[in-house]
Amino acid sequence: MSSDLMPGQVLARGVCRHLLSHGFATVEELVPAPGLRVDVMALGPKGEVWIVECKSSRTDFVSDRKWHSYLEWADRFFWAVDADFPVDLLPEGAGLIIADGYDAEILRLSPEAPLPGARRKVMLMKFARHAALRLQSYRDPGVTAQGIIAV
Repeated sequence: MSSDLMPGQVLARGVCRHLLSHGFATVEELVPAPGLRVDVMALGPKGEVWIVECKSSRTDFVSDRKWHSYLEWADRFFWAVDADFPVDLLPEGAGLIIADGYDAEILRLSPEAPLPGARRKVMLMKFARHAALRLQSYRDPGVTAQGIIAV
Protein backbone atom coordinates (compact mmCIF):
# COMPACT_ATOMS: atom_id res chain seq x y z
CA MET A 1 0.00 0.00 0.00
CA SER A 2 1.20 3.47 -0.81
CA SER A 3 2.91 5.10 2.17
CA ASP A 4 1.81 8.58 1.06
CA LEU A 5 -1.81 7.97 2.09
CA MET A 6 -3.16 9.70 5.18
CA PRO A 7 -4.73 7.41 7.83
CA GLY A 8 -8.28 8.37 6.79
CA GLN A 9 -7.45 7.63 3.16
CA VAL A 10 -6.22 4.18 4.15
CA LEU A 11 -9.58 3.53 5.83
CA ALA A 12 -11.42 4.89 2.77
CA ARG A 13 -9.54 2.45 0.55
CA GLY A 14 -10.68 -0.54 2.60
CA VAL A 15 -14.25 0.82 2.77
CA CYS A 16 -14.37 1.31 -1.01
CA ARG A 17 -13.07 -2.22 -1.62
CA HIS A 18 -15.67 -3.69 0.71
CA LEU A 19 -18.56 -1.71 -0.71
CA LEU A 20 -17.54 -2.78 -4.22
CA SER A 21 -18.02 -6.38 -3.09
CA HIS A 22 -21.65 -5.41 -2.31
CA GLY A 23 -22.18 -3.86 -5.75
CA PHE A 24 -21.58 -0.23 -4.74
CA ALA A 25 -19.57 2.23 -6.84
CA THR A 26 -17.66 4.72 -4.72
CA VAL A 27 -15.97 8.10 -4.99
CA GLU A 28 -13.83 9.82 -2.42
CA GLU A 29 -13.88 13.44 -1.28
CA LEU A 30 -17.16 14.42 -2.91
CA VAL A 31 -18.64 17.85 -2.14
CA PRO A 32 -22.42 17.56 -1.70
CA ALA A 33 -22.78 21.26 -0.80
CA PRO A 34 -20.45 24.22 -0.31
CA GLY A 35 -18.39 23.78 2.85
CA LEU A 36 -18.94 20.01 3.04
CA ARG A 37 -16.69 17.22 1.77
CA VAL A 38 -17.52 13.61 2.50
CA ASP A 39 -14.79 11.00 2.69
CA VAL A 40 -16.67 8.31 0.72
CA MET A 41 -19.92 8.48 -1.20
CA ALA A 42 -21.29 5.17 -2.40
CA LEU A 43 -23.92 4.51 -5.03
CA GLY A 44 -25.64 1.15 -4.68
CA PRO A 45 -27.04 -1.20 -7.29
CA LYS A 46 -30.60 0.00 -6.57
CA GLY A 47 -29.66 3.69 -6.59
CA GLU A 48 -29.13 3.97 -2.84
CA VAL A 49 -26.77 6.72 -1.70
CA TRP A 50 -24.52 6.14 1.31
CA ILE A 51 -22.03 8.47 2.95
CA VAL A 52 -19.11 7.09 4.94
CA GLU A 53 -16.98 9.31 7.15
CA CYS A 54 -13.57 7.81 7.97
CA LYS A 55 -12.14 8.65 11.37
CA SER A 56 -8.57 7.64 12.17
CA SER A 57 -8.43 8.79 15.79
CA ARG A 58 -10.38 10.16 18.72
CA THR A 59 -9.09 13.65 17.90
CA ASP A 60 -10.21 13.31 14.28
CA PHE A 61 -13.72 12.37 15.41
CA VAL A 62 -14.04 15.00 18.15
CA SER A 63 -12.89 17.78 15.81
CA ASP A 64 -15.53 16.91 13.16
CA ARG A 65 -18.29 19.47 13.62
CA LYS A 66 -19.90 19.05 10.20
CA TRP A 67 -21.01 15.42 10.20
CA HIS A 68 -24.62 16.24 11.12
CA SER A 69 -24.82 18.23 7.87
CA TYR A 70 -24.04 15.09 5.85
CA LEU A 71 -27.18 13.26 6.97
CA GLU A 72 -29.48 15.13 4.59
CA TRP A 73 -27.38 14.08 1.57
CA ALA A 74 -27.65 10.28 1.86
CA ASP A 75 -30.03 7.41 2.47
CA ARG A 76 -27.65 6.00 5.09
CA PHE A 77 -24.70 7.45 7.02
CA PHE A 78 -21.76 5.44 8.40
CA TRP A 79 -18.64 5.95 10.44
CA ALA A 80 -15.61 3.94 9.34
CA VAL A 81 -12.88 3.39 11.92
CA ASP A 82 -10.07 0.94 12.51
CA ALA A 83 -10.23 -1.94 14.97
CA ASP A 84 -8.49 0.07 17.73
CA PHE A 85 -10.86 3.05 17.60
CA PRO A 86 -12.96 3.62 20.78
CA VAL A 87 -16.34 2.96 19.10
CA ASP A 88 -18.25 3.98 22.24
CA LEU A 89 -17.58 7.59 21.13
CA LEU A 90 -19.64 7.15 17.96
CA PRO A 91 -23.35 8.00 17.89
CA GLU A 92 -25.52 4.88 17.88
CA GLY A 93 -27.89 6.24 15.23
CA ALA A 94 -25.22 5.96 12.56
CA GLY A 95 -23.87 2.92 10.78
CA LEU A 96 -20.53 1.45 11.80
CA ILE A 97 -17.82 0.01 9.57
CA ILE A 98 -14.51 -1.39 10.83
CA ALA A 99 -11.85 -1.00 8.15
CA ASP A 100 -8.19 -1.23 7.29
CA GLY A 101 -6.41 -0.51 4.04
CA TYR A 102 -7.45 -3.78 2.45
CA ASP A 103 -11.06 -4.46 3.42
CA ALA A 104 -13.81 -3.61 5.86
CA GLU A 105 -16.80 -5.07 7.64
CA ILE A 106 -20.17 -3.42 8.18
CA LEU A 107 -20.98 -4.01 11.85
CA ARG A 108 -24.12 -1.88 12.01
CA LEU A 109 -26.42 -0.44 9.36
CA SER A 110 -27.77 3.01 10.02
CA PRO A 111 -31.51 3.54 9.82
CA GLU A 112 -32.60 4.25 6.28
CA ALA A 113 -33.75 7.81 5.62
CA PRO A 114 -34.65 7.86 1.91
CA LEU A 115 -33.66 10.99 0.05
CA PRO A 116 -36.44 13.05 -1.51
CA GLY A 117 -36.52 12.61 -5.30
CA ALA A 118 -35.10 16.04 -6.13
CA ARG A 119 -32.23 15.63 -3.65
CA ARG A 120 -31.50 12.12 -5.01
CA LYS A 121 -31.26 13.53 -8.55
CA VAL A 122 -28.82 16.21 -7.36
CA MET A 123 -26.67 13.61 -5.64
CA LEU A 124 -26.65 11.25 -8.62
CA MET A 125 -25.55 14.13 -10.86
CA LYS A 126 -22.82 15.19 -8.41
CA PHE A 127 -21.63 11.58 -8.14
CA ALA A 128 -21.51 11.13 -11.91
CA ARG A 129 -19.72 14.42 -12.56
CA HIS A 130 -17.25 13.84 -9.72
CA ALA A 131 -16.41 10.35 -11.00
CA ALA A 132 -16.11 11.48 -14.62
CA LEU A 133 -13.89 14.46 -13.78
CA ARG A 134 -11.70 12.30 -11.55
CA LEU A 135 -11.28 9.76 -14.35
CA GLN A 136 -10.51 12.50 -16.86
CA SER A 137 -7.85 13.96 -14.52
CA TYR A 138 -6.11 10.56 -14.42
CA ARG A 139 -6.05 10.40 -18.21
CA ASP A 140 -5.08 14.06 -18.59
CA PRO A 141 -3.44 15.54 -15.49
CA GLY A 142 -3.77 19.04 -16.96
CA VAL A 143 -7.56 18.94 -16.58
CA THR A 144 -9.35 20.13 -13.45
CA ALA A 145 -13.00 20.74 -12.64
CA GLN A 146 -12.35 24.40 -13.47
CA GLY A 147 -10.87 23.71 -16.93
CA ILE A 148 -7.50 23.03 -18.51
CA ILE A 149 -4.32 24.23 -16.86
CA ALA A 150 -0.97 24.53 -18.62
CA VAL A 151 1.34 21.57 -18.09
